[in-house]
Amino acid sequence: MPSVEPMTTAISVSAPGASPAPTRIVVRQLGIDSRYILISLPLAIFGFVVLIAGLAVSAVLLITVIGLPILAGTLYLARGLADIKRHSIVAVLRREATRPRYRRADPGAGWLRRALTPIIQPQSWLDVAHGLLSLPVAMFSFVVVGVWWAIAVTGTLYVFYDWALPRSPDNVELHELLGMPDTAGARIIFNTAIGVFALFTLPLIARGCAVLQAGLARAMLTGVAEIHDRITVLEERRAAAVSAEATALRRLERDIHDGPQQRLVRLAMDLSRAQQQLDSDPAAARATIQEALVQTRETLAELRALSRGIAPPILVDRGLPSALAALAGRSTVPVDLAVEPALGAAEGRPEPAVEHAAYFVVAEALANVAKHSHATECWLTVVRGSGRLGIVVADDGAGGAHLAKGHGLAGLADRVRALGGTLTVISPVGGPTEVRAELPC
Repeated sequence: MPSVEPMTTAISVSAPGASPAPTRIVVRQLGIDSRYILISLPLAIFGFVVLIAGLAVSAVLLITVIGLPILAGTLYLARGLADIKRHSIVAVLRREATRPRYRRADPGAGWLRRALTPIIQPQSWLDVAHGLLSLPVAMFSFVVVGVWWAIAVTGTLYVFYDWALPRSPDNVELHELLGMPDTAGARIIFNTAIGVFALFTLPLIARGCAVLQAGLARAMLTGVAEIHDRITVLEERRAAAVSAEATALRRLERDIHDGPQQRLVRLAMDLSRAQQQLDSDPAAARATIQEALVQTRETLAELRALSRGIAPPILVDRGLPSALAALAGRSTVPVDLAVEPALGAAEGRPEPAVEHAAYFVVAEALANVAKHSHATECWLTVVRGSGRLGIVVADDGAGGAHLAKGHGLAGLADRVRALGGTLTVISPVGGPTEVRAELPC
């Protein structure tokens, strides 16, 4: 059997004890958030000062020729600061930041065209706006987290330096105002309790301030780009769905033309011949009618096969495992089937669109194995995990399969892409072949 590597995006299996301890995760994230807040303040101050200066100078000199290049340079600087911010928020938000597609000036354009290129782009002004608005947010976050860190450290360690603090007899401390006795023990307990409280709430405070800053940066620096990318993905899915539908219709039309339609034409001819033979040669007419009956049965069988390909009843009635078992049973190449049983349960069935797509992926893959691979054995694995339905069809055939247009797998890739999934074919010349599909589930 060829090696079938697990699809890490479709299935995530963690060994006991393999995941980091919750305390380590909290401490690591606290370090990430605190570092982000610490670095953000000087970066925000630098960006605010430089951008204000650049905008002021360019506004004063805008009536002259010099103002446009200065303004363009200021916008390019804002873009660079925005790129640094996009890179830094990845660890805080735990997701990739999409960089906008900035328009570039033509290589042969003049200096005026080059200066106007960043000025007319809305994202450039969003970068500038973020550079100006991020300073108050960064200062607020820095002060809050800095004070919380100071309370957590000084309060937790208060017992070690209480004796060294100078005190006046007339001084009334906070624990006395709250009704506690004026003793060293009460003072240490009170201040240590405050420190421990600050220490345990520090990850939450730091996380909130970091997410506040990073959320503002994501909304202004990547929001438009993410919308554009989402629109592009939806357009690609729509085009893939249209292409898959057109391919399926052409295939259905070809199958009807080459199969049932030809048999129906022959059936009409046989019945016409039998009608002519009824008076002159009844025995020949009976033989012709018998042949017509055979043609009728074969036509019905082909129509049932075509309808099974459009909407297989077993898939609708009994679910994906039974439907795939039926496909494997009809395959001319022996199939080793491993399908997660829960996919057929009423509460575990995927959406109908996902079920149909998975069925057609397996049906097309097994058909290619039978027609083109010269394989002696095939392995089919279908599992679900991490919100994805993973399908692997592997064989020990000659290989050479690909997703080029004009081949059956190309239409299959369009069908999978229309649902937001991916289809990968690993098929070196000489084999083996693996067809891997992942569908959102």
